[in-house]
Amino acid sequence: MIEDLFSTEQGCFGSKQYPSSTPKFGRGFEISVPHGKLIYIPQFIEKKIADRTLAVLFANEQHDWEKTNWHEIQNINDLNWKNIQWHQDTVKFYGKEHDLPRISAWYGDTGKAYKYSGILLHPKPWNPALLWMKDQLANVCDTPFNSVLLNWYRSGQDHISWHTDAEPELGNNPTIASLNFGETRRFLLRRNDDHKDKIEIALGHGDLLIMQGELQHYWQHSVPKQSKIINGRLNMTFRSIL
Repeated sequence: MIEDLFSTEQGCFGSKQYPSSTPKFGRGFEISVPHGKLIYIPQFIEKKIADRTLAVLFANEQHDWEKTNWHEIQNINDLNWKNIQWHQDTVKFYGKEHDLPRISAWYGDTGKAYKYSGILLHPKPWNPALLWMKDQLANVCDTPFNSVLLNWYRSGQDHISWHTDAEPELGNNPTIASLNFGETRRFLLRRNDDHKDKIEIALGHGDLLIMQGELQHYWQHSVPKQSKIINGRLNMTFRSIL
């Protein structure tokens, strides 16, 4: 049962009990839920490499990535980023533009554009760090990922609301692999037809979560605000665009 397998230290809770087992590759936990499956592997990327990942992907010529209050930087889109071209997108509500409460980047194979919330993203070419991460996923997932969405949560104030990753270009039952670095953040799932049925996973430095099956059609997920968190979190969601 999920409550038996995951303590608060390991970081996973469920409002209901769902069966869990060890995946065929022998690491982590495979959680079977109605219309889907979750694979959770704590510390999939070892700490030394995870630390280096943050330093490489936030490298820039103007600011110390660890010591800067990034909420105070107004020109993030124009900085001389060395490895990832970070960008703060905007959405329009009632005729007014609003900054999204996170910083993003889209990388992948040529021609694999992605559209969500009215934002059309054209991929920038893979770099060695992202390709290395994609290669590691091949050890635990058969999906041939061709794109990755990077989301940077500068502090606990940055967040993403309830949503599904069910855009047409992802296909009918997409597999999405989420790699996480930096500050541990709450990752919540809830059933579309029963919002009281929730699963919460504390995704930490180097942790991997894979969402499979019909999950995106029957479950929503979010990363809520956590006002006491001051450090940043980097999330990479690897996808296969049709």
